[in-house]
Amino acid sequence: MSEKKLNPTRRKFIKTTGATMLGATVGFNVMGKSMPRNFNADTLKVGLIGCGGRGTGAANQALNADSNTVLVAMADIFEDRLKDSLTALKGEQPPEKLAIDEDHKFIGFDAYQRLLESDVDVVLLATPPSFRPAHLEAALAAGKHVFCEKPVAVDAPGIRRVLDVAKGFKEKNLALMSGFCWRFDNPKRETFQRLNDGAIGEVLSIYNTYNTGALWYRERQPNWSDKEYKMRNWLYQNWISGDHIVEQAVHSLDMMAWAMGDAVPVRAVGTGGRQSRTEEQYGNVFDHFAITYEYENGARGFHFSRQQKGCSRDYGIEVRGAKGRCKVDVWNKHQILHDGKEWNYKGDTNDMYQAEHDELFASIRKGEPYNDGERMANSTMLAIIGRMVAYTGETLTWEEALNSEQILGPGVDDYSWDMGFPEIPVAQPGITKFS
Repeated sequence: MSEKKLNPTRRKFIKTTGATMLGATVGFNVMGKSMPRNFNADTLKVGLIGCGGRGTGAANQALNADSNTVLVAMADIFEDRLKDSLTALKGEQPPEKLAIDEDHKFIGFDAYQRLLESDVDVVLLATPPSFRPAHLEAALAAGKHVFCEKPVAVDAPGIRRVLDVAKGFKEKNLALMSGFCWRFDNPKRETFQRLNDGAIGEVLSIYNTYNTGALWYRERQPNWSDKEYKMRNWLYQNWISGDHIVEQAVHSLDMMAWAMGDAVPVRAVGTGGRQSRTEEQYGNVFDHFAITYEYENGARGFHFSRQQKGCSRDYGIEVRGAKGRCKVDVWNKHQILHDGKEWNYKGDTNDMYQAEHDELFASIRKGEPYNDGERMANSTMLAIIGRMVAYTGETLTWEEALNSEQILGPGVDDYSWDMGFPEIPVAQPGITKFS
């Protein structure tokens, strides 16, 4: 049977029903310019968009998640990043799991579009978060199942796009999974399930932290333009990363949301700034945030995060309830105290990164594709409203923040090296205005 005749049936088979036929023996060769590829009607072809460390890890986990997955295409704006990623994957995966011919190594800002036009079934989105809304929309239009890294946007207009996209994925029966990996960690799953079941009564306060040290920085090379230099150090441009409360500390805020049963707050107020990371190389991002979130029932969430070298580290969450308290910390402590009794998680631990891909691919095979689109948008919005109130010094309601028209980036989806990149000054609370 030829690929041309089989393919429409195959795509409908995978995307509409998700059913499995692991014993299929129907074989055909695709993309065989460099060597023959023997796929069958049940093979899930994977494409990677964004070939950094997290993208490479996600690709490795996707290939481990299902016995009949193959990586067939890769895309990045930088050729060296793609090459390094493929080299790393070759050190982890058998050759038959990597079927990437030269004409399926896509480079440039439009690389994601060309990959989505190829014959892939599942797409891994792991670029910097500013690109996520456009990439999600394009993946939906192309009819692909998606795993996307957190966060999913850098501003409120982006969040609104993602909320619309999440509905579209459900309507098309396509999987959409975010990289909020703690949701797949066995100890946290049982701990938060107990919280949500009322183990400590009504939640009254949540203290959560993401206090860490300095992150990576890439020294400028002689052949780099200003634009390339900024793109390679995207962490320090808030219009690309969202600032570190959005790009990194959002994990702790997601745990706060989890403890609140994914209810959203009614308002937030906070502060932040640059104290130790003030050099020009660190762009326009802050190095610390402190935010208070108020919920409809009167509960308060207190968030602290920093990226400051030489300071003590803390990464966790403490929850106080009407009948007890709970603590989850970076040292893998999962404890609930209630009525003088102490519960500590003593079950099995797992690889949460692998677990999320295992569950994603299993859901596709089962025909019940996973979708946490609304939740991933709301958790990201928790971080965005936190940045907003810290940047401006204003108290904002959830609705005000979510309906903001401020776009941090250029405001276009079609990036190019010829376009003008934003020059955004470092925010000054009380001077920088909410819009």
